[in-house]
Amino acid sequence: MISVTMPDIPPIVLVFSATDPSGGAGMQADILTIASMGCHPLSVVTAVTVQDTGGVEDVLPMDAEWVADQARAVLEDMPVDAFKIGLLGSVENIAAIAEVISDYPDVPLVFDPILASGRGDELANEDMRDAMRELLLPQTTILTPNSIEARRLIQDDENDEDNPDLDECAKRIIQLGCEYVLVTGTHEHTPKVINTLYGARGMVRNDNWPRLSGIYHGSGCTLASAIAALLANGLPIEEAVKEAQEYTWQALQYGFRPGMGQHIPDRLFWARDEEDEEPPETKH
Repeated sequence: MISVTMPDIPPIVLVFSATDPSGGAGMQADILTIASMGCHPLSVVTAVTVQDTGGVEDVLPMDAEWVADQARAVLEDMPVDAFKIGLLGSVENIAAIAEVISDYPDVPLVFDPILASGRGDELANEDMRDAMRELLLPQTTILTPNSIEARRLIQDDENDEDNPDLDECAKRIIQLGCEYVLVTGTHEHTPKVINTLYGARGMVRNDNWPRLSGIYHGSGCTLASAIAALLANGLPIEEAVKEAQEYTWQALQYGFRPGMGQHIPDRLFWARDEEDEEPPETKH
């Protein structure tokens, strides 16, 4: 029998995000995804939300000192292999998180810039967007906006176009300081979903995925957290992005609709019994 030596601890990912009582997005989605990818999640709550599978009704930001104290407590206790940032809640929280992560420049940071819910509920005002650009993007390893968020993040640039090309959006975002941008194309009117990874020299990789028929709650959280977990596992950025997309697409394909709103990705699709392995969209 082959003897396998297990590591002392799994890779650790620290998440800054808001709670979602539906379990579809936010902190709950992050924790499920990170654990599913073989990592140990640490959770710093930035806000408490009132929401269901239909949309977000209200957001209560945490006090910025509490956000920083949550992070400092675990960071002084455990080694962290990656950071993931989701919904932030306030300008003060953005400043507090930026200060915390500045002490860990060698830890990769995955930033999902949540500006609105899938239904369109506004979750970040102009001041928050400016703070993200100034304080967080220069520290970001990879930003994961959808096409709408990518355009909104550069809206204040001089000589901005009404509907700028996504290549140009990514170029300007990288000029703000982050290393890579993965622009997802779920909101574009294309037969397939086209996700494009950009770096300082332009496009790095381009991936096409079959467009699923459902509307999903928490797909962006799932993708960003999967990338963070894979980076924590030591994968290079291109490989982490490719594998995270594969995992997310499978989670969406096996998604379920427990409420009256959007579908929820099944982040534990791989753990189901064999007779349940066929995704819902292929069952007759």
